[in-house]
Amino acid sequence: MGEDDKPPLPGERVAVLSYQRGLDVEADSARIRLPRPFLNVNWPQTGGLPHHAMHHVDAGERLARAWTADVGRGSDERHKLVSPPVVAGGKVFAIDAMSEVSATDAATGARLWQARVVEDADLDGSFGGGLAYDDGRLFASTGSGEVVALNADTGAQLWRRSVGAPLRGAPAVRGGRVVVQSVENQTQALAAADGRPLWRHTGISETASLLGGSTPAIDGNVVVVAYSSGELFALRIENGAPLWAESLAALRRTEGLSILTDVRGLPVIGGDRVYALGNSDTLIAVDLRTGRRLWEREIGGTQTPWLAGEYLFVISNDQELMALEAGTGRIAWITALQRWKDAKDRSGYVTWSGPVLAGDRLVVTGSNGWALAVSPYGGQVLGKEPLPEGVVTPPVVADRSVYFLTEDAKLLAYR
Repeated sequence: MGEDDKPPLPGERVAVLSYQRGLDVEADSARIRLPRPFLNVNWPQTGGLPHHAMHHVDAGERLARAWTADVGRGSDERHKLVSPPVVAGGKVFAIDAMSEVSATDAATGARLWQARVVEDADLDGSFGGGLAYDDGRLFASTGSGEVVALNADTGAQLWRRSVGAPLRGAPAVRGGRVVVQSVENQTQALAAADGRPLWRHTGISETASLLGGSTPAIDGNVVVVAYSSGELFALRIENGAPLWAESLAALRRTEGLSILTDVRGLPVIGGDRVYALGNSDTLIAVDLRTGRRLWEREIGGTQTPWLAGEYLFVISNDQELMALEAGTGRIAWITALQRWKDAKDRSGYVTWSGPVLAGDRLVVTGSNGWALAVSPYGGQVLGKEPLPEGVVTPPVVADRSVYFLTEDAKLLAYR
């Protein structure tokens, strides 16, 4: 009002609307022991195998880029790449932002075939979907609400089935069943042979959710699904009957995005436990047989936890990579990852995807165009690699090769 500005009061300023969560190291990182790396020739589904517990996969000691391939259209304002590639039978399969599926030779990076699985009229503003491979067939879920089965050698369509709602996550396949999860929080099982419906399960519908979607975890005769409502269900794979239910919807909701109870990361089944990470500050371990909650931590995130032996590796919403004891939830170490492209101006927010434990190092990818190798034993950054574009999906590993899919739909192979 024309008056001289008074000097501000001295002292530290704290945002009263920001809920600060302090996480402390509680376990001895010197005790971390990991299983030996194993050679996985294929990475047939999102999360690796149907149960999503890949433990410690093998990769070369010194990785260098072997080839780069173009797999279609990248992300833009109306179309998004949301699913990582899958690898099987010497081929790398990817679905681009325009729902075009491609097969690339894993040895050379040469394109083998390409197939559109969504009609042009259904492409406007649609995004989502993913891939899964099983027994010579490639199954694609689409943002237009269809599941399409393709011949993995030629790309020829075998069958197509509408499920009535958009699919943002990739299918899960096991025992002749294809299990998909829609944005309306419905899980449907289809026969892998011909696409006929087998059963359906419905959770609580949510009006808003995060970009992308989860993929059910399957182990034995149990399917574990995580919905955007924060609900976690264990279902019988034969008929979809519920075995137990849990919730990852936290009562504490003080930050903007944390009001979304979405579970975007994949649930992980390891032995007799289920691990699930929710966006609204809840990480839990649940007994697979009874559904009894074994432990919980006030940690939120959108990435899939990585289980390796008796340790769990997680990226939180605060862009912190941490190691926890899988049996107790106690934190062994925490490493802060870069949060801003310009730290001084706090602009260009960076999100990290992963982690993946490959060849005695955790690999994470950033939207800032960097891949990091981090020690699983203490959290130290071992090295970093510039990528030609940002990456918002986790890397995949097959036959000692690491694959990255950038936001401009470039597939990079390192070996």
